[in-house]
Amino acid sequence: MNRVMLCSLLRGKGASRKASGRFSASGFGRFLHSLPFTTVDVEEISGSRPAEVLNFVQGEWKKSSSWNIVVDPLNGEPFIKVAEVDERGLQPFVDSLCKCPKHGLHNPFKAPERYLLYGDISAKAAYMLSRPEVSDFFTRLIQRVAPKSYQQALGEVIVTQKFLENFSGDQVRFLARSFGIPGNHLGQQSHGFRWPYGPVAIVTPFNFPLEIPVLQLMGALYMGNKPLLKVDSKVSIVMEQMLRLLHYSGLPVEDVDFINSDGRVMNKLLNESNPRMTLFTGSSRVAEKLAVDLNGRIKLEDAGFDWKVLGPDVNEVDYVAWVCDQDAYACSGQKCSAQSILFMHENWSRTSLVNKMKDLAERRKLADLTIGPILTFTTEAMLDHVKKLLQIPGSKLLFGGKALENHSIPPVYGALKPTAVYVPLSEILKGDNFDLVTREIFGPFQIVTEYKNDQLPMVLEALDRMHAHLTAAVVSNDPIFLQEVIGNSVNGTTYAGMRARTTGAPQNHWFGPAGDPRGAGIGTPEAIKLVWSCHREIIYDYGPVPKHWEVPPST
Repeated sequence: MNRVMLCSLLRGKGASRKASGRFSASGFGRFLHSLPFTTVDVEEISGSRPAEVLNFVQGEWKKSSSWNIVVDPLNGEPFIKVAEVDERGLQPFVDSLCKCPKHGLHNPFKAPERYLLYGDISAKAAYMLSRPEVSDFFTRLIQRVAPKSYQQALGEVIVTQKFLENFSGDQVRFLARSFGIPGNHLGQQSHGFRWPYGPVAIVTPFNFPLEIPVLQLMGALYMGNKPLLKVDSKVSIVMEQMLRLLHYSGLPVEDVDFINSDGRVMNKLLNESNPRMTLFTGSSRVAEKLAVDLNGRIKLEDAGFDWKVLGPDVNEVDYVAWVCDQDAYACSGQKCSAQSILFMHENWSRTSLVNKMKDLAERRKLADLTIGPILTFTTEAMLDHVKKLLQIPGSKLLFGGKALENHSIPPVYGALKPTAVYVPLSEILKGDNFDLVTREIFGPFQIVTEYKNDQLPMVLEALDRMHAHLTAAVVSNDPIFLQEVIGNSVNGTTYAGMRARTTGAPQNHWFGPAGDPRGAGIGTPEAIKLVWSCHREIIYDYGPVPKHWEVPPST
């Protein structure tokens, strides 16, 4: 796939941006060189003109002794060089974190003007992202490294921009709001404060290369922490450019370090620098290892085998089918909130729902990136999973189950048509099958099953046995049914009602798992305070000491 074809694909085969209020390709070229923070040209990144991603530590951009070569997920061409730090290069990062005291860079009693500073930084950064040429730059940079449709990538930029807008002005200091309680006697009062951890670390995955790291990074900074940020090297160019934008927006260069490394080196860095708190978003296996290595000083937003239950009241079949398609297959299913399993009440089975889902899935094509490369599973691994599921009695392939055709996606990545496999509910609950059926496939894949009125307890049993409780949807307008399912489940972000979905993490609501004290949230004031601050109680006791007070007997 040559560069001209690739650029055409990223634009959605010439879809007009003028019509949608965006800039044309020629117009974008004029604006790119006026952007004051960029060091790359999205159009020009290629094997002949590879982009470079650097590290940032102690206020300076740094190269390293070795480069990790990232291949283009659409054609296999080496197109990004990432300066990866090995064990010999860790000391500056260790030293930088260790310089930060436990009480943070600011707190309610120390440098409170920095709360205002971060309100100003957020305002300027939000303004920058609102400029069409800047949002277009990040949208298409995301597409280059984590291929998804233009609209899906743009959505990530918009959420990030709105989040920054939300925490402009005085909103950062409102995060540190305290409270007071009357004491036992005159002069005594108890005050609760939100306190930073000080040196912290953030590790984020590939699938949302802008939204997740920016929201968690800024939350950490708002509360007074000094973060070390690591993003998956396959996509870290996005956050490298965003960090340059934040510096341009007034972010003090000493406040954040940015590292590229493999998992082993990062694990060693965490052990040596001993951050007071680490936020990890990614696989459950790595999360559990880090929880042990870091002695529990961790917050997790790990894997999600996310469920959707369709209740007995059937309405808006076309709409529900469309939401199911978006939940399961947008971003090629590479969302931690993607619909992994669909429980249909038998009333829905009598409708055209599955056929409509099939038709919608078959509309997706590589040409507009509504289906694309799978960055963590090979095609063979996904097809092998389908094969194993079809060996379960009563299982059947509803649609998909085949590799994408006529593409240049390198074999290290996966390329699968949107796929759904039906498995009988009674078989899902069998011990030998449950782990196989509920294995999270981070790609365009879902399980579909059916239940009858008297089988709702079996559905609830299945929900309770799942180990990852991130998102869920209960599609029904029956309040009694909603009450039953919500009351007997735990997923942290649960949508309820006929328009319920599993995906979508707008800036206005909490997004995170439940049922685990290590669970992390993202996006809202509640999430920021939970993840990036702890409670500190200051008890003022000024007196006066009562008149005629005498030393009492020992107790």
